[in-house]
Amino acid sequence: MGTSVQVTPLSGVYNENPLSYLVSIDGFNFLIDCGWNDHFDPSLLQPLSKVASKIDAVLISYGDMLHLGALPFAMKQFGLNAPVFSTEPVYRLGLLTMYDQSFSRKAVSEFDLFSLDDIDSAFQNFTRLTYSQNHHLSGKGEGIVIAPHVAGHLLGGTVWKITKDGEDVVYAVDFNHRKERHLNGTVLESFYRPAVLITDAYNALNSQPSRQQRDKQFLETILKTLEVGGNVLLPVDSAGRVLELLLILEHFWGQRFLNYPIFFLSYVSSSTIDYIKSFLEWMSDSIAKSFETSRDNAFLMKHVTLLIGKEELDNASTGPKVVLASVASLEAGFSHDIFAEWAADVKNLVLFTERGQFGTLARMLQADPPPKAVKMTMSRRVPLVGDELIAYEEEQKRLKREEELKASLIKEEELKVSHGPENNLSDPMVIDSGNTHPPLDVVGSRGSGHRDVLIDGFVPPSTSVAPMFPFYENSLEWDEFGEVINPDDYVVQDEDMDQSTMHVGGDIDGKFDEGSASLILDTKPSKVVSNELTVQVKCSLIYMDYEGRSDGRSIKSILTHVAPLKLVLVHGSAEATEHLKQHFLNIKNVQVYAPQIEETIDVTSDLCAYKVQLSEKLMSNVLFKKLGDYEVAWVDAEVGKTENDMLSILPISSPAPPHKPVLVGDLKMADFKQFLASKGVQVEFAGGALRCGEYVTLRKVGNPSQKGGTSGTQQIIIEGPLCEDYYKIREYLYSQFYLL
Repeated sequence: MGTSVQVTPLSGVYNENPLSYLVSIDGFNFLIDCGWNDHFDPSLLQPLSKVASKIDAVLISYGDMLHLGALPFAMKQFGLNAPVFSTEPVYRLGLLTMYDQSFSRKAVSEFDLFSLDDIDSAFQNFTRLTYSQNHHLSGKGEGIVIAPHVAGHLLGGTVWKITKDGEDVVYAVDFNHRKERHLNGTVLESFYRPAVLITDAYNALNSQPSRQQRDKQFLETILKTLEVGGNVLLPVDSAGRVLELLLILEHFWGQRFLNYPIFFLSYVSSSTIDYIKSFLEWMSDSIAKSFETSRDNAFLMKHVTLLIGKEELDNASTGPKVVLASVASLEAGFSHDIFAEWAADVKNLVLFTERGQFGTLARMLQADPPPKAVKMTMSRRVPLVGDELIAYEEEQKRLKREEELKASLIKEEELKVSHGPENNLSDPMVIDSGNTHPPLDVVGSRGSGHRDVLIDGFVPPSTSVAPMFPFYENSLEWDEFGEVINPDDYVVQDEDMDQSTMHVGGDIDGKFDEGSASLILDTKPSKVVSNELTVQVKCSLIYMDYEGRSDGRSIKSILTHVAPLKLVLVHGSAEATEHLKQHFLNIKNVQVYAPQIEETIDVTSDLCAYKVQLSEKLMSNVLFKKLGDYEVAWVDAEVGKTENDMLSILPISSPAPPHKPVLVGDLKMADFKQFLASKGVQVEFAGGALRCGEYVTLRKVGNPSQKGGTSGTQQIIIEGPLCEDYYKIREYLYSQFYLL
């Protein structure tokens, strides 16, 4: 029996809800993704709450809300306490995304599902990996190897490969095969025949135009609005797909020498771009090469202004402008307020670049036809004044007194525990009260409140805290250089922290923007004031697909090429999921699953795998040859058992039977062409074959998609007369393989 694999969806199947899946491999429980929606609906997390305490490791594939939004809440409320693995960009940009969401909610509501401290605490559990880095788990996960691979879609986006006993479980959702301005395409196509592939059906019914056609329409639509005096609002995420849009606009503005202002408005805009400038090695080959050759950083933008507060936008140019504002769903954030102001002007344009989450304002506006009016709740914080302020201060004083009383009670209990019962008879340091003629010096000692008198001949009880003569040690802490450390010297006063830790622009250690920091440091009593209003929607509403996901045709092609033994479909509408399921049910040698929420499916491999021990006697006579990352050898042996009843490979007792030679290796015709040229052979490609000299031709036959597959799926045929060149070319060909 192969590696035991069970998959249990916790959220995000047969719908477009956030992604979260429990994958158990030989009893080791992975939580792959931990998403939440922009409504922060706790009911979506009920399945997760039931299994959170059993999670052994968490894998995060993207740094957006749909893939990691619930992580701080789950760790705070559900007892999720497991190491989290992701790439560096997913960690950094995911942190900023959560900050932006928290700031956006706290600005307009009494948001208390999680705090900034909860976010920081959750992200302290992260272990960051690089692409293709094999990370070997230990303890309960001994023998399991995890590795992130390029997924596209978002910076640092990951296709997870989990390997156990030579069998691969691949998790690939929201991948993008297309190369974009700031990202390379996925490497999913390089995988072949994994035991299990978990993927999504989100885009299974969608088709996409070419990148050039899409970009042309996108830019022409924006420019047309600006030329008639209108404003353009692009509701975007905090640190994900917005990066691609910024590069497109920056490049177009530079080509056309346009003067219309472009603003990127979010609570963490400056910090986001500061991080991005240092992540060029995670981006597309063109961006990395440009920086290597000319030190040109694509995100040193000349035409985009970063804003962290709506006041800055209001004080900016009053003419036509382009504003990219978070949050994409229009449920909160700056985009929500800007839409309410601009929607009534027919000259303005709201350009959606991703499908809105179900039930959000953005999704409502993307309907066909769109609504003519929408009801919106406008909220803002105002300082408390008058009786409200007095009542608030009284309540704070009462809470403070309760805290102080509670702290003093706890301290008294601790002192009682540390000093034991106050019984003079059991305290060896107290003078015997039965002595009616104490010496004068003793009376003086007692009168002054000291009890430093040793009674000769006492035996200290086992419960005594001070069995020796009282000695008050002046304990000092020393650092590695021997200097005394005074903790008071390192206490940061609140007023110093306000000025030193929260500065403009942020840095690579995670500092906030000035506007973001003001939300943290502003402790003035305030309340949220809300009012309902009906917004007339007269502006233009357009949706263009810049989600950065492969379309339906590409998904089918890629999955067919990967050819998993078992395919698990998640995340997508019921219609899209069933469509993709039926498509692959018609393909032989693929078992397709589409589980429901909390339905556990067993996708254990049907292959028979056994663990055997190679005996020392056998290994001493085996000659290995290195072949790439592996070492191979031909072994003639027989199976036996050790004293522990474990299978063992032993040398055969009789002479080994003859076997046909086996050529091991993967020959690439282009590499072999260069090899022959280095040997002085005239060689060229013609009609898909390799012509060597005047008489000999080499060609590959078989299924090219099965490279690295089983023996016999591809063959190299040598054609030509039996001559000196024929035998010479054949020897060169054999030299490219290892002969067993």
